[in-house]
Amino acid sequence: MRESKLKVILHPVRMKIIQSFVNKKELTVQQLAERMTDVPAPSLYRHMNTLLDAGFIEVVQENPIRGTVEKVYALKKQSPDDILNLSKEEHLELFTAFSVQLIGMFDQYLSGNHVDLQKGGVSYRMAELHVSDEEFKELALKMSALIMEAARNEPSPERKIKHLATIIIPEGAKS
Repeated sequence: MRESKLKVILHPVRMKIIQSFVNKKELTVQQLAERMTDVPAPSLYRHMNTLLDAGFIEVVQENPIRGTVEKVYALKKQSPDDILNLSKEEHLELFTAFSVQLIGMFDQYLSGNHVDLQKGGVSYRMAELHVSDEEFKELALKMSALIMEAARNEPSPERKIKHLATIIIPEGAKS
């Protein structure tokens, strides 16, 4: 992943757009706009074009509608090497952007009119797990399956968005 690509995805709106496509979702700009009501349409189109030019998303379908063409987008498959080959500095930059985005989301929630941490299901915690590599792999697969199942849910009036962030950090080498 080139440095310019890092700068593309480090923008908070583009991060939100990418997250909207997770789990193989295919969306039009109109559908994205319905999910991201805080982003003006011209800005959303500009960010979509930036992601398209950088190769993060692709057009997977074109639907003719009243003399125009509606494009359906999806995440473009990235090579695992794109992430694995990042430098230490690039990983720290991505992790910092991720952390800042979480802080911003939490601040926005806490600044709302009807904050109820318990009713909202707000939690943040750290757990120290003593697991073998095989036990961890099994745990990660189970968690992933549960998260993927919930992520496939379509928006509806009775469903509220809950943001779930995971960070897994093995203990570092001791000096």
